[in-house]
Amino acid sequence: MTTIGVLALQGAVREHIRSIEACGASAVEVKRKEQLDEIDGLILPGGESTTMRRLIDSYGFFTAIQDFGKQGKPVFGTCAGLILMANAIDGQDDAHLGLMDMKVARNAFGRQVASFEASLKIAHVSEDFNAVFIRAPYVLEVGKSVEVLATYQDRIVAVRQGQYVCTAFHPELTDDNRFIAYFVQMVEESLQTLAS
Repeated sequence: MTTIGVLALQGAVREHIRSIEACGASAVEVKRKEQLDEIDGLILPGGESTTMRRLIDSYGFFTAIQDFGKQGKPVFGTCAGLILMANAIDGQDDAHLGLMDMKVARNAFGRQVASFEASLKIAHVSEDFNAVFIRAPYVLEVGKSVEVLATYQDRIVAVRQGQYVCTAFHPELTDDNRFIAYFVQMVEESLQTLAS
């Protein structure tokens, strides 16, 4: 069975576990970097990106996650996870994991609409996905190899680059598992590619 890990340092870990299992895959909470050797795909959940980076460093995950991705294994960043995966952050000199060729803005929708829901058309996923945004970032610019999957009010809120995918919204906070199912499919396809 396909096994997907959720980085269990902060954020909506249980909700991601529930969504993964609803899609027919096995899910595990990843609390030690050694567990990365036992999984086929990894989700970086929402939370607070600066805090998550400190915890990633404290638990020795930084290089381990980069190496995991470089092996061709899929990584999915939700909300703060999107910020962690970017190679440029607006207003900051340094990025975090730098896995994806994109520049992001933190807390980009402002206090007035700190949390809201919107129906999105998402390429490869859905014409009408109910997306939950919580103090969400968005993507300011992407490199040539990055596919824009969804926008909201002309702002990029979902992207994919090879085995990496990110959303500014929280697909795990509704009963609509179609985006998580899309990631599970990415993981299954990568298993076939890596095995051949």
